[in-house]
Amino acid sequence: MRRKRIFIVILLLVMVLVFSYVQNSVLSITAISIKSADIPAEFDGYRIVQLSDLHSKRFGSRQQRLAEKVKAEQPDVIFFTGDLIDRRKNDEEAGYQLMEEMVKIAPVYFVTGNHEWQVFVEKEQRLRELGVTVLRNESVTLQRGNSRISLIGIDDPLMTEPDDALFMARQTLENPGQYTILLSHRPELFAFYAEQGIDLTFTGHAHGGQIRIPFVGGLYAPGQGFFPKYTGGSHAIGESTMIVNRGLGNSGVPQRIFNRPEIVVTELESEK
Repeated sequence: MRRKRIFIVILLLVMVLVFSYVQNSVLSITAISIKSADIPAEFDGYRIVQLSDLHSKRFGSRQQRLAEKVKAEQPDVIFFTGDLIDRRKNDEEAGYQLMEEMVKIAPVYFVTGNHEWQVFVEKEQRLRELGVTVLRNESVTLQRGNSRISLIGIDDPLMTEPDDALFMARQTLENPGQYTILLSHRPELFAFYAEQGIDLTFTGHAHGGQIRIPFVGGLYAPGQGFFPKYTGGSHAIGESTMIVNRGLGNSGVPQRIFNRPEIVVTELESEK
């Protein structure tokens, strides 16, 4: 009887360890389609991979497990929406190694998160040297064939107030009337993004609620508190859509539950 109890305890411990590893380290892919008559016809089928909130986590040697997953999705562009590093951890190289691998796959666009704001001057230069386009309250134009869409990237609010950041970015728009994508770290500001007429926003920060309760959703997210509204997936206000990435790593709380690290793959569909 004693041996049986020991066996059961060991079995339960192994199951807990396997579950913990799967939840923290086995990557998941979420596919999302965005349809709009405002998307140029030449952007139909345009594939966007979004990553967020790495927090210095590693997925194999030089991030190869993550890189292979991203490459298999054949993205046209890669967005990273903040918290590449974790200021509590002494492993910035994990983030740089990921960016080194990503720029081999597709153009990479990056915006800051709350973990970058105190230490970002030298980090920004390193990212630019790797070939990453760092968007700091500015815009660029994405082109496919003869068609264009606008891409805006704004700093985390700890660095620049959102209304100031978006105002500065809009001053750099080549064509204010074309379809516009925004990269921002914070999903809790969705009402503001929608009010500003942004067509599609990519965010992170919420970590999927860290612990996800089946049929309920995330338990807690920074900036939103308990049972937050925006922790993952796509959300709409009027004609504006926001996609929230559940993130790759952890910060503060070391365990994800029913909330595996996420790669979001968004495909644009023109309704013209």
